[in-house]
Amino acid sequence: MPPITAPKLISGNANLPLGRAIAQRMSMHRGTQINLVEARVERFNDQEIFVEVFENVRGEDMYVIQPTSNPANDNLMELLIMTDALRRSSAARITAVIPYFGYARQDRRAKARTPISAKLVANLIETAGIDRVLTLDLHAAQIQGFFDIPVDNLYASPVFALDIEHHFKGRMEELMVISPDVGGVARARELAKRINAPLAIVDKRREKAGEVAGMTVIGDVRGRTCLIVDDICDTAGTLCKAAETLMEQGAKEVHSYITHGVLSGPAVERVANSVMKSLVITDSIEQGAKVQEARNIRIVPTAPIFAQAILNIWGGMSVSSLFETTTLEPIYEGFYPREPLQPL
Repeated sequence: MPPITAPKLISGNANLPLGRAIAQRMSMHRGTQINLVEARVERFNDQEIFVEVFENVRGEDMYVIQPTSNPANDNLMELLIMTDALRRSSAARITAVIPYFGYARQDRRAKARTPISAKLVANLIETAGIDRVLTLDLHAAQIQGFFDIPVDNLYASPVFALDIEHHFKGRMEELMVISPDVGGVARARELAKRINAPLAIVDKRREKAGEVAGMTVIGDVRGRTCLIVDDICDTAGTLCKAAETLMEQGAKEVHSYITHGVLSGPAVERVANSVMKSLVITDSIEQGAKVQEARNIRIVPTAPIFAQAILNIWGGMSVSSLFETTTLEPIYEGFYPREPLQPL
């Protein structure tokens, strides 16, 4: 068998631009051209999914790039069927690169007679023949334990820290990180430590599911530039309400840093009409023109961190090194350029 000289990438239809961007970044790191494997991923008239791989993948280390975002069921089935095609084509190892892990919010039984869908999805992924999972900001870290295969969970907070230091330069002392609920405190605290900022919490009360009755800010936000940090923004109702509450409590500005921009239904309109100066999301989910053209929504790339993580996994190196800002600085140097050296 000839030696494997580079990892091979294949992408489903869920986020082709991200797949191409990862391949481009890996090409830059390796100094050799890495392209997505040529394949056909399409649907028959009855919407059954069909996959055909046009390149030899026998004995190869394969990386399938496919977030399971909306439509979650279609994208999940694409991932499983692509995996089956690769397994039956004698690929040596298959890693599922899932930038957004759908069904992650169903990670426990909140009440009687309900499923734990995240565990079911984990079972499906393993049964399909996937050997490893690479993902970003799982909604619940314990989902890693639903798998009996290795799961590498990358974090957006180091990338967000670079973005914040670039866009709020000279104003870092006025920043305050906000957790939009008690459950997200650990995530918000992680970013607060990275940028050396204080932390506050917005505590919400619900009268019934889907409706927020009231919000209370735990902490003094007067005169502060507040950064709301969370992993998912779905309909943006709670996020916009939290921003209003912070402004009512005397905040100077409100910005939000959310890893996964699900942005369902009226979310984009809500954000555009809200008091938030900006909503920053990653490209873990492919966004349409509506989001890209929104005046106060900005997208930061994840291709650099995913490309390096794939190369580290392929080369048998540490993935946890990518949790450090100092490691990411050279990877993201083109996006957040360092200050030019001053003459002596």
